[in-house]
Amino acid sequence: MCGITGFTGKQPALPFLLQGLSKLEYRGYDSAGVTLVNSRKLKTWKAKGRLSELEKLLSRNLTQSCGIGHTRWATHGVPSNMNAHPHMNEEETISVVHNGIVENYASLKEELLAQGYHFQSDTDSEVIVQLLDSYYRRKPVMKDALMRTVKRLEGSYALCVTSIYEPNTIYVAKQESPMVLGRSEEGTFCASDAPALLEYTREILPLQDGQFAILNKDSLEVFDAKGKTVIPQWIHFPYDVQAAQKNGYDSFMMKEIHEQPSVIRETLRGRFHGSRVVLPIIDQLDVDWTTIHQTIFIACGTAYHACVYADILYRRYTGGLSSVIPASEFRYSNPAVDEHTLCVFVSQSGETADTLAALKLAKARGCVTIAVVNVLGSSIARQTDAVLYTAAGPEIAVASTKAYTTQLVLLHVLVLKLAELLQHRVRGITRIIADLKRLPEITEQALETEPEVKKLAHMLKDKNDAYFIGRQLDYPTALEGALKLKEISYVHADAYYAGELKHGPIALIEQDTVVTAIATQPEVCGKTISNIKETVARGANVILITNPDTDAKEFKYVVRIPEVTPELAAIPSAVILQLFAYYGAKEKGCDIDKPRNLAKSVTVE
Repeated sequence: MCGITGFTGKQPALPFLLQGLSKLEYRGYDSAGVTLVNSRKLKTWKAKGRLSELEKLLSRNLTQSCGIGHTRWATHGVPSNMNAHPHMNEEETISVVHNGIVENYASLKEELLAQGYHFQSDTDSEVIVQLLDSYYRRKPVMKDALMRTVKRLEGSYALCVTSIYEPNTIYVAKQESPMVLGRSEEGTFCASDAPALLEYTREILPLQDGQFAILNKDSLEVFDAKGKTVIPQWIHFPYDVQAAQKNGYDSFMMKEIHEQPSVIRETLRGRFHGSRVVLPIIDQLDVDWTTIHQTIFIACGTAYHACVYADILYRRYTGGLSSVIPASEFRYSNPAVDEHTLCVFVSQSGETADTLAALKLAKARGCVTIAVVNVLGSSIARQTDAVLYTAAGPEIAVASTKAYTTQLVLLHVLVLKLAELLQHRVRGITRIIADLKRLPEITEQALETEPEVKKLAHMLKDKNDAYFIGRQLDYPTALEGALKLKEISYVHADAYYAGELKHGPIALIEQDTVVTAIATQPEVCGKTISNIKETVARGANVILITNPDTDAKEFKYVVRIPEVTPELAAIPSAVILQLFAYYGAKEKGCDIDKPRNLAKSVTVE
């Protein structure tokens, strides 16, 4: 959730630390801090609030060549200077930054208090630096002290440690919280996500669970949990710094909305041969598909909505048994899964903590596992039996747009492949694949609705509530539309199956209530329109998103998607609702790329 940066090398560390933290602002944070080190002392600055508040405290003449930085999102203790990272031991000789949660911090704290240690913060993270100090006192070898410390930690962590004892060295460790390393002629780097490194290097090493690393200005060593040297597997990262810039748009979200035609095109590249789906990595799985009795789609947030879509498609295309479960509920629900279960995990970052925990349970039960992720070399990607990558590129805005639509597209392709492997014939598959290939153009046409959607968003200016309805494959679109609106505009937004309105939610409809109805599925379009009329009769302002040929003359506000097979209507509909949320937030003057209380990559449970 939080952001980490670290640098040791031949140049001042501060420029890298600050630019890296700036690149990681999308993850969400409430305070920031840095520690710079030389052989005489550590110097630490911390500030509550935006990174700009920290920068006000810093001199540009700071030349120390080793340092660590952090942006914190509160889990233990309120946002404050005291609770901000880095944390130091009492003598201020060791400094630590930490992402994750130490679940047994209370018992460790009691143990350290009994030894005479004093604590300055309310965080679980301060336990780490004090525990590290206690082991270093017994044996002044930092590598050994770190190994002993992490063995005591229960929960998740990504750690950076620096000290006056080795003023040019950073120690890094990881367990269930992301950490990537980098190198160049200028030095060695670490960060909690790759965008922080890309201005300095494209050679990226994702650290794996249980590993730790020692970074020096001209070397980088990786070890396993027992201290044995590991040969690093470097990845050449294909994204450049320009991909993380706004390119003339006023926000990353709007830039990423408009990138969707190109990233959908890239996600689909090479996926078809004529009217057949090409997914070699799925073909290569050592699975007897006749023994798969059920499929479960598992994810969180926006990715969960993509899974709702995939679940409906799966039952439609295969006739098989499937379900969709939020990752945060999966491992606590005593799921009836075994070697006859296929579990599909979806995550933009590939580091979502709840999804990772669900994956580990599924693997322990013997399930076949497939991942759909966006980040190369991420934890989920490494741990599943097969991984399919979307080609969304770096998504900086907290509210997901292009990652979501590429998930929809790639999950559609995957479900078609599964239908083939399960020997089910998909009706109209030639037409479906033809429209999948046309999706970049269809998405471009959906973006042309921007001027009319902008006008409709004015309805939200003085509203605190909005409602979204849909049936069948329009329902996940309603869910995602409501989530986007509440994420960035803070308008309370609910999504319902259209047929469920009269079973309670219609009590909420009053004069000028904004209701967005998605009606793109021919078999239920008439039913949805009947439900819409129920809200109009109660004074609602209804926005209808529907097909080009739908009879909608009774409705004042109609946005029509491009012509497309109903199974793919969710993609242009989602684009329209992203624009609606964006302009709704603009009407309310919200900080669109950095919505309050949210983080891009949720790496704590």
